[in-house]
Amino acid sequence: MVTDDLTTTKSEFSQLFGYEWGPEVGGEVAVTLPTGEQVVDLLCAFSITEPRIELVRSAPLPLWEAVPGIHHLGYWSDDVDADRDEFAGQGYSTEATRLAPDGSLFFAFMRSPSGLLLEFVTRVAEPGMSQCWAAPQ
Repeated sequence: MVTDDLTTTKSEFSQLFGYEWGPEVGGEVAVTLPTGEQVVDLLCAFSITEPRIELVRSAPLPLWEAVPGIHHLGYWSDDVDADRDEFAGQGYSTEATRLAPDGSLFFAFMRSPSGLLLEFVTRVAEPGMSQCWAAPQ
């Protein structure tokens, strides 16, 4: 979910559904959009409670504007480049990508013809990202 107020949204989910949260993480991220290269300042919080929710603070780019409801569904990918190509072949458009240090795709946001937004994230990142939803020690 993308929200204008990360603190209030976290509090709401905690009060209503008992959600607990990992640390807030983020920073400037270089992405490729259909219009070219851009740097976006992202701040996220992942729930340690399941089903897992990622809250993203809105940013001044269309893809990261706050919208009501679910923003996107995220999936681990063993090959983000191949998944992007496969979904593009089924009519999905590429909304944003980020490169990994090895030059492969770290993530790709893909929009379906009906408007559904999917995010494929390289599975290589899963061990590091799992700290974002680990219970505080």
